[in-house]
Amino acid sequence: MRVEVRNLRIGFPTEQGMLHAVRGVSFAIGQEKVGIVGESGSGKSLTARSILKLLPRHAQMSADRLTFNDEDVLRASERTMRRIRGRDIGLVLQDPKFSLNPVMTVGHQIAETWRVHHGGSKSNARRKVLDLLAQVQIRNPERVAAAYAHQLSGGMGQRVMIALVLAPNPKLLIADEPTSALDATVQAEILRLIDDLVSRLGMTLLLISHDLPLVSHFCDRVLVMYAGRIVEDLRAGDLRQATHPYTRGLLACVPSLVNPRQRLTVLTRDPDRDTEWTAK
Repeated sequence: MRVEVRNLRIGFPTEQGMLHAVRGVSFAIGQEKVGIVGESGSGKSLTARSILKLLPRHAQMSADRLTFNDEDVLRASERTMRRIRGRDIGLVLQDPKFSLNPVMTVGHQIAETWRVHHGGSKSNARRKVLDLLAQVQIRNPERVAAAYAHQLSGGMGQRVMIALVLAPNPKLLIADEPTSALDATVQAEILRLIDDLVSRLGMTLLLISHDLPLVSHFCDRVLVMYAGRIVEDLRAGDLRQATHPYTRGLLACVPSLVNPRQRLTVLTRDPDRDTEWTAK
């Protein structure tokens, strides 16, 4: 499995001219766990969604190269992309309440996804639904399969969402802030679950987050984004030794129980020079 992105640009036309949200992003992903970190609005989600061509209709995207397993995503037809989405690439979104169909049971939704990609009878799909729910550590798969999205807690809903994404057996799992709507205890459980599934099923993981310590713990490599650009690409284990001023500034903003401070560091930016930062 390999994703290659070279000189990716995404813009949105406005009355004031083109708003450039992603500006010349380049990276490659192999069989590994990669985290993309940065502040809100830095272009993380747009960059990841470009691999699936799931951008807003008015977005304008260009790239020198954008491929998934040598498939040219830029020139791929919608029919080809429908095959890639789900079967080859799975996307876990932030909040299951807005991702799951509110008028269908979760078991029906997972079974429908399974049959679209694998075919088979309803009874086989039903057995697979229970197996997938068990894989995401749901204790009573039969009860949950019969439930609707509004009847599930946030953590349970996110487990169901992961089971739904796993149904087609994707090669790449994109997790876009998968724990941002959950409390700290449930966050840890969901992340351990994703980490275990990715390792056990041999998937590649692209984890989008603004939580530097979290990404450094669960990923092999970290891409740091600011203002639509990747400003640093380094091994997760080397994150504390990052040299770029923006990455250093983000690390300094993280509260610490070991070295508590009365006031956290705040990044000060020069809006005309988005490649330089100072922290105070």
